[in-house]
Amino acid sequence: MTHDPFTPRPDEKDMRDAYCDALIAAAEADSRVIVIDCDLSNSLGTGRFHARFPERSFNLGIMEANACSMAAGLSLTGFVPFVHSFAVFTSRRMTDQIFLSCAYAGLNVKLIGGDAGVSAAVNGGTHMAFEDFGVLRSIVGLRLFEPTDNTMVRALIPHIASRYGVDYIRMPRRSVIKIYEPGETFMPGEAKQLREGEDVTLIASGVMVSEALIAADLLENEGVHASVLDCFTIQPLDTAQIVERAQQTGCVVTAENHNIIGGLGSAVAELLSERAPVPLERVGVKNVFGEVGPQAYLMDRFGLRAKDICAAAHRVIERKQR
Repeated sequence: MTHDPFTPRPDEKDMRDAYCDALIAAAEADSRVIVIDCDLSNSLGTGRFHARFPERSFNLGIMEANACSMAAGLSLTGFVPFVHSFAVFTSRRMTDQIFLSCAYAGLNVKLIGGDAGVSAAVNGGTHMAFEDFGVLRSIVGLRLFEPTDNTMVRALIPHIASRYGVDYIRMPRRSVIKIYEPGETFMPGEAKQLREGEDVTLIASGVMVSEALIAADLLENEGVHASVLDCFTIQPLDTAQIVERAQQTGCVVTAENHNIIGGLGSAVAELLSERAPVPLERVGVKNVFGEVGPQAYLMDRFGLRAKDICAAAHRVIERKQR
């Protein structure tokens, strides 16, 4: 099966700007939507929301746990609060408040984690969230998203704003590779199949989706036909499609901008071990801390490139054949 080659091209604006566009549109449609920032409105791109809706914007400073608790209280009064910080703080620093004040209490809070994984770049290891999904994935009822590009962000935010519950979105701030055209639809909990192939299934999320598509082209040049799934919802996982593709191809590679422990790779491994045991390789950060550097360097440093996915695909196909 042949495919048109994937040509990487950057999205037209930073993801934070596309996100703010969608957030403003959601607030215009629903007067309950409010924003709580932690002194990062410039970094996370919500300044235009503050200018448009000053009465629905709150800056709590560098007090992330308090911001989450405040969001829970506002949810109790009927508002739909969006809480913003860097992913390291929205996950690790807010964990107890997310668990008790939001999820356990059955409230309606939307959590945004910027600078996910290597997109933290020169902010360095202290601000590089490789573990945020791992921290939050075991909390009951949370939905976990990693949007792939600006089209997906614009489509997901209205859904998240209108759906009651606790949601967490991890995303880069800067421009990403464009994958989808305007008008594309996305259903939370349903992965998007971007390519068909019978030899190996590549399951990726976030910035790794473009790398998986590049890897699929490289593999096709070698006579290996890869299926590619964009698994933008980590929880709930698209169990039906993942199991189906695993059974059809007989082996799976996951690719994530996250520790291989606790994120997409772990979720897929848990599913396949119970429902469709096949050889699996996980491409991601190998349980180490982050460091300072440009994103391109960090993707090379931590093995998050198409060539790393190709190497994993060859290993897993060899295991399948044995």
